[in-house]
Amino acid sequence: MNHPLPDEIRLNENKSELKLVYGSDTKNLAAEFLRVYSPSAEVRGHAPGQEVLQTGKQNVTITGLEPVGHYALKISFSDGHDSGLYDWDYLYQLAHEYDTMWSDYLRRLAAAGASRLPATESETTGKHTCTSGGCSKH
Repeated sequence: MNHPLPDEIRLNENKSELKLVYGSDTKNLAAEFLRVYSPSAEVRGHAPGQEVLQTGKQNVTITGLEPVGHYALKISFSDGHDSGLYDWDYLYQLAHEYDTMWSDYLRRLAAAGASRLPATESETTGKHTCTSGGCSKH
């Protein structure tokens, strides 16, 4: 392990943000940020160039935190995603490179014509009503 483990991990009351404390340094990571940068194969792909841009995750929350051995944290999200294991080095990277990584994500979303907002579908007709172009149905 190259980076220190957080001294404290705390989920805020509305489950939209994870607080990591490293000594006197506190980092807050939004659930959306953690979700779109999940280390899972579903997000990262199985090889370079196979990454899948995550869209519509603005309202996602954290539904569970579970330590995995002494090396990682499993984070479950309100959209059902729970397959990423965030090892301590990766969490440290996310916490300390947040601004750069978030800007990159927003740039990639814009380039794809995608949106952070969840796609909507009519509950009565089942007809697709997303107009953002940021979902997989366009």
